[in-house]
Amino acid sequence: MKTTLDEMQAFVRVVDTGSITAAADQLGQTVSALSRALARLEEKLEVTLMRRTTRRLELTEEGQVFLAQTRKIISAVEEAEEQMEIRRKLPAGLLRVNAASPFMLHVLVPLVRGFRQRYPDIELELNTNDQIIDLLEHRTDIAIRIGALGDSSLHARPLMTNRLRILASPGYVREMGEPKSPGGLLSHRLLGFSRPESLNAWPLRSAQGDRFIIAPQVLASSGETLRQLALAGEGIVCLADFMTSEDRKKGNLVQVLEGDTVEVLQPVNAVYYRNTALASRISCFLDYVSEQVGKQKIN
Repeated sequence: MKTTLDEMQAFVRVVDTGSITAAADQLGQTVSALSRALARLEEKLEVTLMRRTTRRLELTEEGQVFLAQTRKIISAVEEAEEQMEIRRKLPAGLLRVNAASPFMLHVLVPLVRGFRQRYPDIELELNTNDQIIDLLEHRTDIAIRIGALGDSSLHARPLMTNRLRILASPGYVREMGEPKSPGGLLSHRLLGFSRPESLNAWPLRSAQGDRFIIAPQVLASSGETLRQLALAGEGIVCLADFMTSEDRKKGNLVQVLEGDTVEVLQPVNAVYYRNTALASRISCFLDYVSEQVGKQKIN
């Protein structure tokens, strides 16, 4: 790399202050030293970055392009330094996390021991709610949301994606048989969500398109409740891999209508307000969850 970070920072400071004199004052340098640094930068790049007159500084076209890229580089370096600062200072305090009960039970709870060992001074408060909540109203620092996010003032960080499958217990299949097509579901007991109703549009190819809208005989607000009903042989259900992976590995649930199933990957995001006082706790928790989920192959 020809240029140095100091030269980039000096260039940006001159642009932001509008003069070499003001930038030199802020940086604690002499005007002549800063002028030489800018001249050296232009010489290295073999372009003119700004035109200097007695009254003002004006960026050239090349200067505008270089400025945009330089800001990105400086921002990335500052973010990296902030992350290292977070790692040096062991974060402490209360962190409130909210998630739907299936995600809490099957993904987050198994990670608590390792997280507590790494960050013993963070106190976790884990709350479950199967509906979208207001973070401020529920005094929540991080909420895990499954599915597409709507417009929001919250910050979001992707954690994982999960495939949806149509499932039933072996006992149910022996008793009722396996549906041969999406239309065949009409003669079966179906387990669905009481809300939101959009979760009852299953990813199946049919005359309806790539979504088959079911009329459940049993409804529940929680995916975990539906999972338990399916395990008990009460009907056919559509659930995400993160909560059924072990069931399928053990043979307690089997996939049906596999050939008719459309691959749908549900996004899982962590949402939060940016709060400086909480930044280290939030970053550490999300980094740890992302790291551990990345090691697991949920399918």
